[in-house]
Amino acid sequence: MKDHIQLGPGPEFDRVRAILAALGDAGAPSGDDVALLGVGGKTLALSTDLSIEGTHFLTDWLTLEEIGWRSAAAALSDLAAVGASPLGVLVALGVPADASDADVAALMRGVGQVTLEVDARVLGGDLSKAPAWTVAVTVIGEVTKPATRAGGRPGDLLYVTGELGGAHAALHAWLANKGNEVHPEARERFTHPLPRIAAGRALSASATAMMDLSDGLASDAFHLAAASNCGAVIELDALPVAAAALDFAKGMREDAALFAAEGGEDYELLVALPHGLEPPILNVKLTPVGRLVVGDGVQFLSGSTPVFPKGFQHFR
Repeated sequence: MKDHIQLGPGPEFDRVRAILAALGDAGAPSGDDVALLGVGGKTLALSTDLSIEGTHFLTDWLTLEEIGWRSAAAALSDLAAVGASPLGVLVALGVPADASDADVAALMRGVGQVTLEVDARVLGGDLSKAPAWTVAVTVIGEVTKPATRAGGRPGDLLYVTGELGGAHAALHAWLANKGNEVHPEARERFTHPLPRIAAGRALSASATAMMDLSDGLASDAFHLAAASNCGAVIELDALPVAAAALDFAKGMREDAALFAAEGGEDYELLVALPHGLEPPILNVKLTPVGRLVVGDGVQFLSGSTPVFPKGFQHFR
């Protein structure tokens, strides 16, 4: 077991620490969401992700095709976070007793659509009866120069791809309106996130650390900083906030940048690049939002004022 792995705060990671202790020498974790395995002169990247009805999605809000797309995209985003090219996915599907063959086909159609989007294939899987829809997606990729969370250094600049807060706006609108009147852009960001595969490959060539923003910047920045044995400063005023998040936050009289930082499931990338390095040209917007510093923890600033966003924590 690698006892030097630095994990961020939160109940989920307390349980991970307990698991590592229980595994002892049987465990060989990296501290990232992706396992890297050398095979025949190549490096394979493997990861698995679980989506459960009632925890990650509701069928009142999403179609089964959307659930399939979203579940597979979450797992594929882990490959983007290390700069890997996807080879294929495996799906273990738990099916409720009242589901039809057409329902199962619809969900898997969504899996297939996003898998084709990143030039990979569905390689197989498993089916079982379950109390609720459960979608476990395992992804397999190949990577030449993997980026991990652990290489960041004080002075590195932090960037995010794309825009933040769109999926968060959809979730809050559903919770407030019971599924009605969801901004179309917000709904699209929640139901059809695009794994940043091409951007991840381009960034991994020069990144010192990288991860995807599945739980939101307010949580995930702590994990990258901890893995890199650094602190971090995030400038909230610099965040690229999605238009749907701006509209929703304005309607709720909330600070839009804080709202975007607290929201997860955008599946954008957070990347550390050496200071002074010209960032690569990507097929998506890349915005500087902060820096790594000597120390630990993460400080969020609005102007010069410290603020304390509420990051998402599993098992809280």
